[in-house]
Formats: sequence, structure tokens, C-alpha cells
Amino acid sequence: MSVQQQNCKCSEIDEERAYAQITNVIDLYKDKQGSLIQVLHLAQEIYGYLPLELQEFIARNMKIPLSEVTGVVSFYSFFSTDPKGEHIIRVCLGTACYVRGGKGVVEYLQQKLGVNIGQTTEDGLFTLEVARCIGSCGLAPAMMIDDQVYKQVNVNKLDTIISNYLESRGDIR
Repeated sequence: MSVQQQNCKCSEIDEERAYAQITNVIDLYKDKQGSLIQVLHLAQEIYGYLPLELQEFIARNMKIPLSEVTGVVSFYSFFSTDPKGEHIIRVCLGTACYVRGGKGVVEYLQQKLGVNIGQTTEDGLFTLEVARCIGSCGLAPAMMIDDQVYKQVNVNKLDTIISNYLESRGDIR
């Protein structure tokens, strides 16, 4: 199983098929102590995110309180209750990145994309997130888009990076 956040598959979801797959996951793990996090990870990979209805389904089928499921989902930042964009932008705000301009990178992206941290652009292309560390301290300020790390990011680089994603989609901002 991948531990990376999967982008939203909302437009691809065949709800009946997704719930059938999640039922199979629950059946595989429901009798194993401490398996809720594993079930939630796999459910999010299948569905793309964990809306309340899906959390209720998981709680009911695992025979555990909904409060336990929602508690885990709300505690771990990996889990999302909202659909994610096609591309996840994660700006590092660890100490090195913050000191070298990470906060300015976040502010610029918020202005350019018209979203706040944790939000997705109206077109569903980008979700903006922050990370406490992405393991690239020597490249600060750093950010990731999906699995691609961008080093020593500044405003000029941001415009080019974002433009490349927009052009690949045939969009210009």
C-alpha cells in the first residue's frame, strides 16, 4: 500500500464498485486488532477521500463507534474529508524552509491560485497544503507537487512551475 496521499478520484468513482471494494477491505481487516488506520488508508485510496457517509459505512461494518472512526480521521493529517485536486501542492514549512522563505511561497500560491491552505482550486486542478518537513532541508525553500520535489523555490520559479501544469492541461492563468 502506498502511504502517499492519493489525489481525488471523485470523477472516476463508481460508487457501488468503490463500496464493494471497501467492503472487501473491511472483511479482510475487521477481526484484526488495531486495523482501523489500515482500513481508512485503503478506503481513501479507493474512494479518494473520506466523506462522513463513508466513515459511517466503515464504522457500521467494522462494528465500532462512529466517534472512533471520525476521531482517527480528524487526528491524522493524511486523511481528508474533502475531495483533493488533480495535483497536490505541499509547501514545506519546516524550520529551514520557513527561514528561507517558505511562508512567502505559501502566500504567493494562495494569491495566485485563489485558495487558502487545505483548499482546492475551483477547477479541481490544485490542492494547496503545507508540510512540516519534506526531507529537503538543504534545498530550502522546497515544495512538492505530487511526488516531484522543487528546490530553492521563489516567485519566478513558482510562475514557471504552475504554468507548466496549466499548459499541460491547456489552461492559462
